[in-house]
Amino acid sequence: MAEQSLVFIVDDDGAIRELLSFLVAQDGHRVECFASGGEVLAAAGPPPTAVLLDLMMPEIDGVEVLKELRRRHPSLPVIILTAVSDIGRAVEVTKLGAYDYLTKPVDRDRLLTTLRRAVTQHGLEREVSRLRGELAERHRLGSIVGSSGAMRRVYDQIEKVLESDITVFISGESGTGKELVAKAIHYGSLRSGGPFVGVNCAAIPEGLQESELFGHEKGAFTGAHAAHPGKFEQAAGGTILLDEVGEMSPSAQARLLRVLQERCLQRVGGTKTISLDVRVISSSNRDLEQLVNDGRFRQDLYYRLVVFPIELPPLRRRREDIPALVEHFLDKYAGDAGRRVLRVEPEALEQLMRHDWPGNVRELENVIHRSLLVASAPVLKRDDLPRDLLAAGPGAATPEGDPAELCSLEELERRAIERAIDRFGGNLSDVARQLGIGRSTLYRKLEQYGLRPTKAGD
Repeated sequence: MAEQSLVFIVDDDGAIRELLSFLVAQDGHRVECFASGGEVLAAAGPPPTAVLLDLMMPEIDGVEVLKELRRRHPSLPVIILTAVSDIGRAVEVTKLGAYDYLTKPVDRDRLLTTLRRAVTQHGLEREVSRLRGELAERHRLGSIVGSSGAMRRVYDQIEKVLESDITVFISGESGTGKELVAKAIHYGSLRSGGPFVGVNCAAIPEGLQESELFGHEKGAFTGAHAAHPGKFEQAAGGTILLDEVGEMSPSAQARLLRVLQERCLQRVGGTKTISLDVRVISSSNRDLEQLVNDGRFRQDLYYRLVVFPIELPPLRRRREDIPALVEHFLDKYAGDAGRRVLRVEPEALEQLMRHDWPGNVRELENVIHRSLLVASAPVLKRDDLPRDLLAAGPGAATPEGDPAELCSLEELERRAIERAIDRFGGNLSDVARQLGIGRSTLYRKLEQYGLRPTKAGD
């Protein structure tokens, strides 16, 4: 049974309060009556679903009560009742957020129709708010699994950008969770109430990228039978994620640069300028700096996008997070298996820890999901894992040749950088090229590990 709506009636005339209370209760609502503005503002208990508010009252008039009610409950519908038909007054209270303005003596049918609409709207807004809350909870920072040092650095970086609209660039191999981080930023920010629009630039044919991102007008090209708002317009008030931004065509890059510079756009084939209120997050599994050096990505656009870089580590560099990730996926796919797999036997977990995971977290998730479907016991066994994973053998060993020594992965990276610096005499361009990373990434690694090149000025 649906919960009865609660309607507050505020009027200093006892006869009118009694009449309104009878009509509203007869229509199926719970009613509480108040003889003054001070009484309703002092009322305790749950907030109402709607308010019928007299405009002309002694001490505190309806306008002041309306302002305070809207301040406390921004989505609360307040219906103004007044004995004076004043257009200017109606405009004033409407601007202050009144749901409607009715003149006394109030027509019964109009009153109840207006009240029903207000109650319905309030219910819809509460449901939307609830769903948004669930969505934000699902994509909150805590939903990103991992407590390794590498992931703690990622969490720190995410926390730093939540209170601003700074443009973020997320780098990392395929499957490391770039979209998950982008959603954590959006749903943890002040824009969480707005839309999150993700665009995979690599999945859009070059000839359609501008239309898809920036929209087009009717007749802009063959097949454009109607005007179409692009992804940037769809993300108004929220966040747009440009995934695999390095795959954008040169013309789309040029248009994107103008959009970022001017914070407005023109649809393809259009002349109207559309202002934008959108946070831009981009990501790539490729070295964007190297694409710039190769002449395949605009340098000026690179500097517009890579304002606050966040680098996601591959799973092989944070193996200590694998047990927690495995437990997370066991919970996620428990229903698909038709039963609860409670744990993973040590031999199976060891095999998972030794694998190099070229597909990163996404590959691990797929392996766990597939293994749960074939598991025949409450314990996931080594033989339940895919054959190709069992045949792959151990992952990368430590310098001492012991693959079980998993805590030295960062040490491995630091030593590799040190050896490259020594080999190339501190020439950072050669070091970056040898390691297969961009110079900006190398600089971050040098700072991270406290390394200093022996050759100054490079």
